Amino acid sequence: MTTQLPSEESPLLSPQSDPEINGHGQNGKPSDTRPFLSAFVAAVDSSMIATLSSPIASSFGALSNLSWLASAYFIANAAIQPLSGKLTDIYGRRSGLILANVVFALGNAMCGLAQTEWVMIAGRIVAGLGGGGVMAVATFMLSDIVPLRNRGIWQGVGNMSQGVGSGIGAVLGGWINDKLDWRAAFFIQIPISVAAIVWVCFTVHIPTVDDDKGQSRLRRIDFLGSISLFTTLVTLLLGMSSGGKTAAWNDPLVLVCLPLSFVSVTIFILVELKHAEEPIIPLTLLWDRSVASGCLTNFLSSGSRFAMLFYLPIFLQVQGYNSTQVGLRLIPASIGGAVASLASGIFVKKTGRFYKLGIAAQLTFLIGLIFTCTFNLQTPAWPPFVWYTVINVGYGMMLTATILALLSSVEFKDLAVITSALFAFRSTGTVLGISLAGFTFQHVLRKLLWDKLGDIANAEEMIDGFIDNFNAIENVDKILQGQVLQAYMGALRAVFLLLMGMGALALVTTCFIKDRELSTKVTRKPASEEN
Repeated sequence: MTTQLPSEESPLLSPQSDPEINGHGQNGKPSDTRPFLSAFVAAVDSSMIATLSSPIASSFGALSNLSWLASAYFIANAAIQPLSGKLTDIYGRRSGLILANVVFALGNAMCGLAQTEWVMIAGRIVAGLGGGGVMAVATFMLSDIVPLRNRGIWQGVGNMSQGVGSGIGAVLGGWINDKLDWRAAFFIQIPISVAAIVWVCFTVHIPTVDDDKGQSRLRRIDFLGSISLFTTLVTLLLGMSSGGKTAAWNDPLVLVCLPLSFVSVTIFILVELKHAEEPIIPLTLLWDRSVASGCLTNFLSSGSRFAMLFYLPIFLQVQGYNSTQVGLRLIPASIGGAVASLASGIFVKKTGRFYKLGIAAQLTFLIGLIFTCTFNLQTPAWPPFVWYTVINVGYGMMLTATILALLSSVEFKDLAVITSALFAFRSTGTVLGISLAGFTFQHVLRKLLWDKLGDIANAEEMIDGFIDNFNAIENVDKILQGQVLQAYMGALRAVFLLLMGMGALALVTTCFIKDRELSTKVTRKPASEEN
């Protein structure tokens, strides 16, 4: 029997004869926080590398490979998340969460034991696969055990746990390195992962979508679709994150990765539409207006928000703040975004609707971006602090509104795979947004520096030095410093205008989302529980 898609005004799941389910026979009780332990640890790990990168690279004598410590984790993290939905539909959330924790612990063990920089980077790749799986499966579990009406609240709790984990990770990593050694920062995570595995084994009992066993499960996996999607994301993210940063745009790495990503995504689309019996991500789901709009909103908003996270600190450095002062000014914005996500969940629980929340989120987001375009060298200390917090508040609200829009537009059996698609759009939007902002910044900065300094002897060498290292301005006189700062400010304004445009497009895409009343119950067809 097929389940009809909900109408625009209907609840997602009507209370028919299907049994109410969740982890412990309740709907969204405090025990449902159990998916967040592993996600919290993964969030700590993802930010811990920020303070450990330099001592790690120095210990291996490989400072030139420093950026790969973070990039390797992020690319693996982003590539595995879209695959997690269908695979855990087949093999179960508990099995998926256990495997993700095992892989995460293995990656940290490799990092702690690494004797060369390449083993270290390989360890970060393995940890990224595990960490991405942990984050994804924790999100899927919320959809399994929490009604959509309450979903926003628990999503807010999850966002706060990840936000706190990310916030303390860098500080904790630095403290462990100072007191013990950078290797200890990785070893200390292993027993926590083991504890999470034990906890999952005894507390997670979520019914599987069906009761297939053994070889029948294996035959259902869309191997070609999975491989082509994974290849697409890895090559696209690797090429875009390397181009103009660790490698020139005409570097063989970039010239191979980007065309290969185009070929692999073409294969993926053909496989999913024409050949796969059970697609890893059914592309037909994207024909739904709310699904397409929600994914595009996440693509544009994530690109804009994370590019701002990269370039606002540069603006603050141009204003004369040191790294510590910059970091302290970013913390409240992260907290604001997490709190906004939780508050949005409370709003949805009371109203049962999300469309107006989505519009308010994007308006808030866009207002913050608009005011960043007014920044200049004389801007006081408070506007960057305030408007970046506004941007994060809007982004936090958007996360809640759009995931509810997607989940309320598909059948229960497709909740995990559509969430996987959302992860793919966020990841690609983030990388492409940062890359586009980087290209804009570099191009405009070089042009402005040539306009101001082109007549000076050794201009090309000097300009290259200013582009590669902002601190190079400390070695020139005050007049020249002023010209360089003006060039930096002009390049930053070009980036802020670009991000404002992306935010405006995100507002437009949000307008096409359909509003629906959200159910207060979790229902599904009878199914056997996981073994």
